[in-house]
Amino acid sequence: MLLDFFNTVINLKNIPRQGWIDKLGLETSESVSDHTFSMTVMSLIFSEIQKLDTLKVLKMSLIHDLTESLTGDLTPNQISKQEKIKLEKITMNKILQDLPKELQAQLLVIWDEYLEQKTPESIMVHELDKLEMALQAKIYEKKGNFDIQSFLDSAEQGIKNRKLKELFTKIINQ
Repeated sequence: MLLDFFNTVINLKNIPRQGWIDKLGLETSESVSDHTFSMTVMSLIFSEIQKLDTLKVLKMSLIHDLTESLTGDLTPNQISKQEKIKLEKITMNKILQDLPKELQAQLLVIWDEYLEQKTPESIMVHELDKLEMALQAKIYEKKGNFDIQSFLDSAEQGIKNRKLKELFTKIINQ
């Protein structure tokens, strides 16, 4: 039923970004929904600048963490990358099962493309995920003088695009 899908989407507002809680000791952190919104706006702008398939990029960004509505935000110290991918594939199929078959298939193709990181669109969405994380880390650092270096290191390793690297450098020098 479509309402089940929408309830799953809405639940992202209730799922905290676990890395902030675990590594910074925050009692409350941004939600997955907060992260997805920021990242999607960034994706819109960079996709247009890079002349990519913006509609695909937006769809990819909007669904990239959708499984976390049911699994929670699993961090690398909780589950291996292979186990996470397997769990997320099962979960994404469950989440999308009530959508019309054609739409379900379309979103699965886009989500698989995101996971494979082989197209310019999927690479950019992954890199923007890291850039958004770095920007949020700097916001938390200013609010509480937290040690955010591990987040910045992760972002720096994941960002290869020249324009995104330039922005990253500006973020860390704020």
